[in-house]
Amino acid sequence: MRKTLITISGPTAVGKTKFSIELAQLLNCEIISCDSRQFYKEMSIGTGVPSVIELSTVKHHCIQHKSILDRYTINDFEIESNEILNNQFKTNDFMIMVGGSGLYMDASIYGLDKFPEVDLGIRNDLNKQYTVKGIKFLQNKLKELDPQYYKKIDIYNSRRIIRALEVCISSKKPYSSFLNKTKVNRPYKVFPIAINIERKDLYDLINKRVDQMLESGLLDEVKSLKKYMNLTALQTVGYKELFDYLNSTNPLESYIEEIKKNTRRYSKRQITWLNKKNDLLWIDHSYNVKNIVSAYFDLK
Repeated sequence: MRKTLITISGPTAVGKTKFSIELAQLLNCEIISCDSRQFYKEMSIGTGVPSVIELSTVKHHCIQHKSILDRYTINDFEIESNEILNNQFKTNDFMIMVGGSGLYMDASIYGLDKFPEVDLGIRNDLNKQYTVKGIKFLQNKLKELDPQYYKKIDIYNSRRIIRALEVCISSKKPYSSFLNKTKVNRPYKVFPIAINIERKDLYDLINKRVDQMLESGLLDEVKSLKKYMNLTALQTVGYKELFDYLNSTNPLESYIEEIKKNTRRYSKRQITWLNKKNDLLWIDHSYNVKNIVSAYFDLK
């Protein structure tokens, strides 16, 4: 049997963790997380990290194995995840990769495009301009320098916009001109699955998850990280809004609603990303994992 990496995608809060664990138990395999927010050990509650019980049920890799003070890039993840896969496939026929960070998943499977060296001074300057002028300034700059990539990118993700801009400015070429140039052949086949759900039901799950995170102590977690609030790892939904709350006199409720709104927006962007792929097996949120295994995976 050819070794198989099963990828599990879907919008945030749709139930990817639950499904991946049930599937891993039936296939007797391990799981790699490609959720870029779950890499960091200081960020537990706001990133939806699997519970202690879930993590003890199936061996997970690339979860809370780095510090927010570490420099951990998408290139680092590509290398690390494939080292894990190559090692696991020596004894296992299956491995599972799960997470909502599509770029990280694609980097692991297909390899990374090669970009020119970037002047760190440009990066620092862009970060300063973002701090002073805000996300709108970055969006307009990217629209000017690379309108093609502007149409594809998550325009609310400052980290990705800055990455694109620094390449544009350093190379004097559009960031998009460097994309999709390199593909690698991995020694395994890929079986991509995505979980589907009605939009209204998804939004209900998102709202409930945010409430649960706050009940579990998200605000205290954010308070403990306030001195690091400018680090790249913390420029993410759930943390940014509560940092703003800590620096304001406005009521907490308005920031909670902002988290829910921004999370719903993020889920829409994840769905848009997935809808552009034509090789996904879409399964309904009310799946029966045993039926999926018997239909698609030969365990003989």
